[in-house]
Formats: sequence, C-alpha cells, structure tokens
Amino acid sequence: MFCTTLRLPWLIALGAALTITTLGTASASPQKSAVDENALSRAIAFETALTDVAESVSPSVVSIQVEVTKPQNEGFPFFFGGQGRGGIVRGGGSGVILRPDGYVLTNNHVVREASRIEVRLKNGKSFPASVVGADPATDLAMLKIDAKGLPPAEFASSDKARVGQFVIAIGSPFGLDYTVTTGVLSAKGRGGIGANEIEDYLQTDASINPGNSGGPLVNLHGRVLGINTMIIGRGSGIGFAIPSEIAQRVARQLIESGTVKRAWLGVSFQEITPELAAHFGGNFDGGALINAVVPQGPADKAGLRAGDVITAVGGQQVQAGHDLLRAVLRHGVGERLSLEVRRGDKTKKFTLVTGERPSEDGAQSRQQGVQDDSMLGLALEDLTPRLRQRFRYEGDGRVFVNGVAPGSDADRAGLRPGDIILQADRQPVGSVSDVRAALKDGKALLYVERESRRFFQPITRSK
Repeated sequence: MFCTTLRLPWLIALGAALTITTLGTASASPQKSAVDENALSRAIAFETALTDVAESVSPSVVSIQVEVTKPQNEGFPFFFGGQGRGGIVRGGGSGVILRPDGYVLTNNHVVREASRIEVRLKNGKSFPASVVGADPATDLAMLKIDAKGLPPAEFASSDKARVGQFVIAIGSPFGLDYTVTTGVLSAKGRGGIGANEIEDYLQTDASINPGNSGGPLVNLHGRVLGINTMIIGRGSGIGFAIPSEIAQRVARQLIESGTVKRAWLGVSFQEITPELAAHFGGNFDGGALINAVVPQGPADKAGLRAGDVITAVGGQQVQAGHDLLRAVLRHGVGERLSLEVRRGDKTKKFTLVTGERPSEDGAQSRQQGVQDDSMLGLALEDLTPRLRQRFRYEGDGRVFVNGVAPGSDADRAGLRPGDIILQADRQPVGSVSDVRAALKDGKALLYVERESRRFFQPITRSK
C-alpha cells in the first residue's frame, strides 16, 4: 500500500504524455499501454523546437581560447576557468558572431590582458583574433577575425522578453564546445551584485558554467536575448546575462570607435525603503532617491539636489533605481532630457542636457579602530585640519565616524568607520553635538559621504 501511494503522483505526471489502459479481469491477458498521440505530438513538437534552435544558432557561436603571458595574482574571474604554468595562463570562453566580416562579441573578462586570442568556429576552423575595443563597465569586448561570410546571430528585444519564457544557453563550459542547456528567464533588471559598474541583468536558471561567458542566451525563435556573463556560485542554478538592448548599443559603438560613450545625469541615487519614505513625506509610488549631485554636472546645472526623487525620465515612469539607469542609458550624450521630480510634497519638471558618463575608480576604504557604544553605537569626531590632511579629505563635511560598535544600531544601519556625516534630519552638521542632538529621540535620517559617493541612511534605536 505504501509503495502504491508513492507511485501514484509519478504515474499521473507521466500520464500527460501516456494514457494507461485499464486492466481487465485477473484471468485476462495484459494489454499494452495506449499512447496519447496528441500529448506525444506536443512533446515531440517542443523537443523539435529546442533542437532546431540549437542547430540554427550554434553556427553563430564561437569558442574562444586565450593566453596571458604573465601570472595573474588575483586570478581570473570564476567564469574564465584559466589554467597554466611556466608564466603562461590559458583559459577560454565563448562569443557571438555579429557581422559576416568577422566581428565577434564576448565578455571583457574573457580577453582582458590576453596576449594571444584564438576564435574557433562551429566548422572547426580557427582564426587569430584582435581586440577592437572593450567596455569594462558592462563587461563586453569586441573581437575581429580575418574571415568573410560568417553567419551573424539575430537579436531579440530583451525589453519585450517575459519572465517565465523558455531560454537556451549555448557556449563552451569547461572547454566543452557547443554545449546546450535550457531553462527559463527567471527575472529581469537584476542589479546591485557589485560585479560591474553597470548592472541590469537578465537572470536565468539555464545551466551556465565557467567558459559560457560571452555566449548567447536565446529565445525559442533562436534570437539572442542576452550575453551570458556571470553566475552566483557553481551549480546554484542562478546565472546572469547582459540584456540584448545594452549589448547591441555597446557593440555598435565598439565597432565604430572602439570606445563607449554613455549619457550621464551627474547624480548618484539609492532605492526608497519604507524607512526612508517615512523621512521624506510618507508614501511613494516608486522613484529613485538622489543622494548626491555632482557639482557643475548636468543635474546640478538644471537645479536638482540631494533629496529629490526622480519619478519619470522622458515620460517613462521610474519605479526603482534600475529603471532610472536603463532610461538614461537609452539616450545619447548631449541629448535634452525631461525629468519629473518629487521634492517634498510637490512634483516639479526639469529639463537638462545629458553629459558623458565618466569612468568610476573605486577608492580604498578608510578604516579607524576606535569604537564606542554611545549614540546608537556611533563614535564621532570633529574633522580637524589634521584629520583632513591625514585622510586627504577636501570635502565640506565636518563630522567623522571614528568607530562603529559591532552589533549596534549604527552597525545594523550599515554605517562604517571613515564615513562623513553631512546632514542629520535634513539639516547641515557642523559638529558632533549636532548629530548628538538629532539622535536624542533615538532616530535620525543621516546624509553620509563614503569615499566618492553620498547617500541617505536612517538609523533607529532598536527596541
């Protein structure tokens, strides 16, 4: 009886394709299972669709082999899978043919610092390749091989792709050329991972492994939705691809000039949490909170300021930070752009001319060892001329976070030693006493400068 109960769900699932006939009397001869031809036809049709896609797309996918002539102290990204000895490190990845005349798109981390690059086609032919240009911000690079008549891949709109649709990944994981895996599009607009400067990924559960980097993620029509670029943990079933909309814009510029220019507002922003919304006037239907404005940048010249919430760009609604990033990157440098901004309880409209997005160089964190449990775990110190010189700080902040008590409210809020507190409850901070006064009721909205960025951070006494 126990075994029968376990088998039943399995048989029911199998019955989607096969119908089990009812047995006669005990003395009757067993009958063969009757096949549900309609269900079987549907299953075969789906199978045929997958194999047709793999066969049609594979000629547009290449295997990439690289050599780096010096050992890399930090190693290659986990996608690369490099090995080597004797001063030469070898590794591999994948790529997508963009044009019949030999342009191939791949990930920047696959070919970064390579002294030798070889591209192998589906027909077995190999060609030396050179780097036309690279874009570290999106982790894309363009290669060129001396070949004609290549089969270019077709691209689909990643914006129109739907979460839950079937996708297929093709590449060379662990050097196994033209491996095909299937799954679904798990999510769109993934960011905040910290791998690249610009993050707006497609997420998939199609199996992706080291060596898939640069290969395509395609739909059932065989059109490229994204360029596979990253995984979170091996075998976790979570992979990421650069959306086709971004990949195509980058590819065009790399072919034309070898570099990429992007529109820029001159602001940094953060998501609006319920805690932040309470400090900024209550309910928000979405938007991106400006936490810093670059002096003399496009937004500064247009009159925007920290604390403003951008709710629309060019008439397109902004629900979260990645919506703002995506909307701005769709425009060119020097374009006029209209913004809807919530300031306090009012909505204002601004028009600005986009600038060119500068590259971002991360600064090293400043650390101090003194910690104190006062003021919700914050240990603060006025920024004296000596401290400014010590930390080479030239900003207008006047209060320095000297330490954060482990496990304290300040620690849970994400504050760190080395932070500069610029405002408390939207008022400028001139000394430690100003912060102390703001925290007397056990909560405050702090405006913090950390390295080259600024952000709002609420802090509340735990109950």
